[in-house]
Amino acid sequence: QHPYRSTLYTGASLWDFTGDMRPWGEWVKRQILAIQLIDYILRGVAQVMFVNNSLSGLLIVGGLFLQNPWWALNGLLGTAISTVSAIALRQNRDAVSAGLHGYNGSLVGILMAVFSAKGDWYPWLFIPNVLLSMLCPVVSSALSAITSKWDVPIFTLPFNILICLHISATGAAHPFFPQVCCQFQEIPIINFSSIITFTTVFLSVPVGVGQVFGCDNPWTGGVILLALLLCSPTICFHAILGSIAGLCTGLALAAPPADVYSGLWGYNSVLSCIAIGGVFYALTWQTHILALTCAFFCAYVSSATSKLMSVLSLPACTWPFCLSTLIFLLLSSENPALCRLPLAAVSYPEENRRYLRQLKAWGRGRAQSSIQEATEGMKVEIYIYRSISVSRSPSACLLVYLMRRCIRLKSSQWETQEPVTLPDMCGSSSTPEGEGARRVKGTELRKCDYFDWS
Repeated sequence: QHPYRSTLYTGASLWDFTGDMRPWGEWVKRQILAIQLIDYILRGVAQVMFVNNSLSGLLIVGGLFLQNPWWALNGLLGTAISTVSAIALRQNRDAVSAGLHGYNGSLVGILMAVFSAKGDWYPWLFIPNVLLSMLCPVVSSALSAITSKWDVPIFTLPFNILICLHISATGAAHPFFPQVCCQFQEIPIINFSSIITFTTVFLSVPVGVGQVFGCDNPWTGGVILLALLLCSPTICFHAILGSIAGLCTGLALAAPPADVYSGLWGYNSVLSCIAIGGVFYALTWQTHILALTCAFFCAYVSSATSKLMSVLSLPACTWPFCLSTLIFLLLSSENPALCRLPLAAVSYPEENRRYLRQLKAWGRGRAQSSIQEATEGMKVEIYIYRSISVSRSPSACLLVYLMRRCIRLKSSQWETQEPVTLPDMCGSSSTPEGEGARRVKGTELRKCDYFDWS
């Protein structure tokens, strides 16, 4: 236990700032609401990447300001409004403190600025930003009532719904809030061998990670990867793996090079690979293969979704990620290595793996305890069995017979001894051939269940 003070946090280890920063979170709970709100907002920004770490959120915000300060400001505003609305609606406080009611507002604010045709520093954009961010916890709560039946998360479905509603309601010709055109254009056949270079391929990997927030700056993507590494190396690794999977799929499908190298083929695969690779599934090598498969599948879904949504002049957003990841989370398998965790137990991958090991250890201990209880129970049955007086009462005969039948079910733990001659319940002194007294840990059981029912 590290010492805490009312106004200053003092930690003895750098590990307190990795993972979900639990010691820091406990300290924040005792502070004023303003400090708590700052922590909630930073965690909300980081939760876009399934990271519950306020320091990682601070690094991501720095990366957003490196890309575009106007986008970063709108993202922070959307996160703050969404979080405050969740508090006002009395949503689960643990979910609010973990940033689960802020990440959709963050994406709404950033992407609203990205898709705005008015450019940067258009102050009237704050109006729809505030209104839609206020609706994020409402839509999230409604969708959670549906998805909770299958114990799956809502992901970014509220963001997808609200941003598509906004773009559909305004369009490209709106006088106050015009949107950029999202029409799909056929690209002529291009000689890719003259375009593919090591530099462009290498830089497209961090760009694919940054495109989760709509950023095409490789330095922003690098800062986001550093934020993920601070929280969980496993999440950082799967983010890189998902971006590579999207890049390879785009090149294999002969997608326009501008789209491939700008990360538009990678960001959905990044989110899918992170979600399956250790966040909602326990971390095993089979989970790695499943996460990579989901990333490739998500890239194919992205290609199809982009063309379908462009007919309505709408962006693909993160619809492919939600669809593909929900399919893989609802997968039914008897393989014990593919263990999907309950939502109440989901944390970062390393903690999920520790939780699974503790669960298995608890199960083994429970099984050993059950065996010991069963053994003790058999002893009690034997003692009761021997304490029954040898009478001619039919009820006593029936009780002894039923207990004998129960004990026979556990005969694997008994040792058969030589036959002995004992008087039965009806006075007979003969013992059936092949039968004998049985012992459990040195306790002798008398054979007295052979009697004439007539």
